[in-house]
Order: sequence, then C-alpha cells, then structure tokens
Amino acid sequence: MECWIPLMEIFLNSPCPETEASLWLRKSFNHSSNSAPISTTSFLSLLAKPSDTILSDPSSPPEGKRVMWIKTLPSAVQARILSFLAYDNQRFCKKDLCKLARKMLSDGKGLDFWVKKTAQQLLDIVSISNYQWLSHLNSNLGSEDENGDDEFLSVPDWLRDAAKDSESLLPWLPISPDEFSLKLPFLSCGDDGDDFLNEVEEDKQENLDEMMVEDPVNPKIIDEPMDPEVENRAKSLKARLLDFVSTSKAVELAKDIRQLCVERRKDSLAVMALIEPWNAEDETAAVLVSHLLVGSEGDELGWPSYVLCSIVLPKLLLLNQPASGVLVAATIEYCKAHQRAAEYALLFPLILRNEGLNNPVCDVITRIVKECLHPAHVSAFLQKLLWEDINARKFICLPCHQCLISDKIVWTESLFNLLQSILNHNVHLTEDSVEQLIHRVYEFSDRYSKSLKFGNFILCLISKDAPLLKPHKVLLTEAVENTNTLVTKSILAKLSSL
Repeated sequence: MECWIPLMEIFLNSPCPETEASLWLRKSFNHSSNSAPISTTSFLSLLAKPSDTILSDPSSPPEGKRVMWIKTLPSAVQARILSFLAYDNQRFCKKDLCKLARKMLSDGKGLDFWVKKTAQQLLDIVSISNYQWLSHLNSNLGSEDENGDDEFLSVPDWLRDAAKDSESLLPWLPISPDEFSLKLPFLSCGDDGDDFLNEVEEDKQENLDEMMVEDPVNPKIIDEPMDPEVENRAKSLKARLLDFVSTSKAVELAKDIRQLCVERRKDSLAVMALIEPWNAEDETAAVLVSHLLVGSEGDELGWPSYVLCSIVLPKLLLLNQPASGVLVAATIEYCKAHQRAAEYALLFPLILRNEGLNNPVCDVITRIVKECLHPAHVSAFLQKLLWEDINARKFICLPCHQCLISDKIVWTESLFNLLQSILNHNVHLTEDSVEQLIHRVYEFSDRYSKSLKFGNFILCLISKDAPLLKPHKVLLTEAVENTNTLVTKSILAKLSSL
C-alpha cells in the first residue's frame, strides 16, 4: 500500500490526474518488461481488495459488510481512478480491468453518477465487442493471445520449454499432471468451455440487469394508505414539534422520530412528510439534526438524505435573511459525516431554486462547500451541475417541495458570487465545466454588464484556470467588452496575455 500513496495523492489533489498519474507510473516502474505487469496488477489487486466497512440503515442494526477497497474512497476519487485506468488501459491487464469495472457497476443502486459513467466507459474500452475472443477458446498453450493480454496471461517461453522437456507439471516440484489438474478456460475450451461461455453470458446479463435498476436519487413516495396507527403517531410527533420546551425534550423527540422511521423503513420518507419537521423552530430543528446523526450510514441516499431534505432543505429554500447560526452549525456537522447526502439533498436543490440563489442561501452553500467537501468532490459536483443532461442534476426532496425547485439553473449575481468563492477554495474545474461557464458568461454579459460580482467572477476564472481558457479567448473577450465595471480593464489585460 505504501508504494501507491504518491499515486493516491495525485488522484486527490491533481487538476489533471490522468496524465500526471500516467507519468508517475511510467517513471516509478520503468525497470523491465517483466516488472511492469506485476506492478500494475498489484495496483488493481489493491483496488479490488475486500475491505470491512460498517453499514447501517434505519431498518436494521449496524453490521459488517465486505466491499472493494476502491468503494471506501470518496466518489470523486473513484471516478478519477477509473478515468485514469481507461486513459492508460494498455499498461494493465484488460481482463482485470473488465472485472473491476463490472464489479463497480454491480452496485448500480448506490453508485454515484460519475463513478457509474467512468466505470461504464472503462468497460466499453476494455471489453471485446467483436466476438473475436471466441476463436481463442480452442487454441493451445503454444498460441499467442491476440487480445493484447499475452503480457499478463500467456505462459512464459522458459516455462513452456521446460514443460516440453519434462512430464512433470512443474519441473522443480514433485507434482505430476495426474496429481494436479490445471484448468485454463481462457486458453483451452475442453470440458470447461461450455461453463466458461455460460459464465460470460451470466456476467453480461447481470451487468445489464444492474444498469436497469431504478436510480435511488429523487425517490417517489408510494401513494398507498398509511397504517392508521402510524398516521396517528406521526400526527402526535408533529404536534410535539411545535412545542419546544427544552433541549432534552427535543432529544427525546428525535429518538421517537427515528424509531418510527425504523419501524416503517419503506415508508420512512412518507412518515417524515406527515411529521413535517421543517415547521419546527430553528433550535428544535438543530437538535433533531444533531441527534439524527448516526455515524457512517450505509446508503448515503437513504436515511441521511431524508433527514436533510425534510428538516434543513425546506427552511433554506425559503430563506430570505441570514440563516440561524445554531441550525447552520448542526447542518455543517451533519454534512461532514454525510457528504454525498449533502450533495443530493441540499446543494443540488438549493442551487436549482425556482427564484435562483440569493445572498443568504449563497452564504450557507459556501460554508458547506468549504468545510465539508474535498475540492475534488466539489469539482465533480460542478461538472454534474453544469452538465446539460437533466439526468445529471437529480436531487432528493419531498414531493410537497418539488414546486420550489426547477430543472434548470437560474443564473443570478449570487450564483456567480458562489462560483467565485468555490474557485478561491482551490477547486480545479474540468475542461467541459469551463466551456459551459464561458457560454454562460457570454450569454449574461449584457444583463450583468454593470455587476461587480459578475466581473469579479470572470477575473477569478481567468486567474485560476487560464490554460483552459485559451480556446475560448475570442468569445470571452467579446463578452467582457460588453461589461463596464471597475475590473473590466484588468480582465481584458489578463485576456490579452493568454
């Protein structure tokens, strides 16, 4: 593991992890043709290594579960690693890459959008789609592997020669072929050929089935009659919400809410809708959020998201003045523990407000981004936000609040101010994110021609991501010439030096 720490630091911090990781790998393991396969294979083995993680949900007590080590990393880092493997796939065994990508896609329900996208891209690159591999099932040990994996899978020449001169399977061990049965389905069809073909078809079908699983983001509340007893308990909890007596009573209330949701696991979001916890005073809401924080939840898009979207999100969607300090503090602590839930249950819906961002909401989002999320996570989030595909902007909220959220970004001065704050937080944008922002700058240059916030954002963008702006220099210059602010001349001067 220690030898791969520099590579993992590249995936965490580099603005261009694919090329930088490829250079590092070439420099570190450019010893001999025989050592490279061992080194790259060990990296894939590390990623696929089973690791213990504690997963829990409202319906069951915590229990240990074995997952691949790569799945213990943040989603943004997983996507970067998979993107690198696709970029530099020739240095790795394609069979192992294919196996890793399939295992990642098998977790279709809880998989992040960009992790799924990069895993599918990797699978498309390394998979053999023209069925030429069928011709190799009847080949013998002396044939070469035309799939490009002979460097990793073929028998070395010296071992093949030794096998010809000896009846024993391994000359240096007292083992005869009768005592040890070697089965290589990828080299010889034999009796196992049919089993191998069936296994391939089963893996293919499983992959297709997982891709068809419904995305858990933006879950739908099933419109079925609620049990009368559960409904009465929910109404009782709703009445207690509006009567804040003491912190101890609020803590007890949080415990009762969670207990009811645990009992009604499938209907937990509908139960929260009946309780209407967003109507509680900020002090009560802060206590609820703090005491509904339960360590490391298994499904970030489950209970942790329900807590945020039913208690915090409705309050922030209607926020027109500075948010309560006690509520923001509790929200920050919760988001630190549940970053993916914060992304889908707070950041996406808040930025997609029908009325657009205002200053109070912008301040809250800025704090969440700076204090809770890694820069690589923020970069991936912005990429999904600016992506024109509506499926990339899915979010979680209650149906009664859906009317407050749009499926398109409303561009306001506060949003440009938020983007400037994010860039100042050492976040490196991807090339397609920069391209989308340039088009928005050109589109709104007339509307915000006298806006200093708009001008400061452009100046910050040029300072932080100048190399990515060169292809858009003409368009950006034309947009800036439409503005008339204190920073217009400074922006034009920086553009001329690109």
